[in-house]
Formats: sequence, C-alpha cells, structure tokens
Amino acid sequence: MSAPPHRPAHNRPALIALVIVAALGCLALSWWQWQRFESSSGTGQNLGYALQWPLFAAFAVFAYFRFVRLERESEDNDRAEHNTAKPERSAKTVALREIPEGLLPERPKAVRHDDPVLAEYNSYLAQLHANDLDEQIRTAGLPARHTERSAG
Repeated sequence: MSAPPHRPAHNRPALIALVIVAALGCLALSWWQWQRFESSSGTGQNLGYALQWPLFAAFAVFAYFRFVRLERESEDNDRAEHNTAKPERSAKTVALREIPEGLLPERPKAVRHDDPVLAEYNSYLAQLHANDLDEQIRTAGLPARHTERSAG
C-alpha cells in the first residue's frame, strides 16, 4: 500500500472549503444579528453579536493562512535538514520544543508520614468500608464472597 501523494497546505480543497464555509457562515450570522438589531425587538446584545461574528470569520481566515505558513516553514526546515549536515536557521524559525529548566516553579511533593496514628485511622476507615460493602451485598441478596478486600 503506497502513501497518498503529498499536497501542499495551500492546495487542500477540503480545508479551503471548510474555511470558506466557516467564514461565510459567520458573516451570515452577523447579517442576521444586524437585522435583529434593526428590528423593533432588537437590543444592544444583537448589535454586539453583529459586530462579533465578522471577527470570528476573520479569525478563521487568519488561522488558515497561519497554518499554511507554519506548514510551509516546517517543510522547508525538513528539506534543509535532509540536504545539509548543519542547517542554518534564522532566529525567526527556531521554536522552543521544551520548557527550559528552572522556568516554572517546582511541583509540591506529597509528604509521606509514617505516623502510626494515621495508619491506624486509615485501617479503621478501610474496615468500615469493608463492613459497609458486606452490608450492601447482604441487603441486595447477593451471595457473600469470602474474598480479601483492600480499601486503601
């Protein structure tokens, strides 16, 4: 089975159609909200939505062009890595892939106590839970099973 032929991102009909449909849908909703605003029952909320929907349409178009540009840069970087031993990258195309050490604060670690009182209390809670399960099994009319339970 062969791999499908590679298509550049700017030449993908389904993606282009999706962006066009999304943008036109957003503009249609904007027009509808504008009509609602101009009607006798229109409110300021309709005006807000009428102004907001074109921004969503613009974002869909922006996201498509950004996707195309990032994919093209990625392909250029891959091609450059395969053609030369040490590709020269501009500062603009270098992207961090990992968070540098020491940038974020350390996560707090759970403190493990070897407290005998706490262990006894947890054992007591586990026994109460096991007794509660036995009671529920008896009231449901199920056969009691003599299996060891671990509740904690």
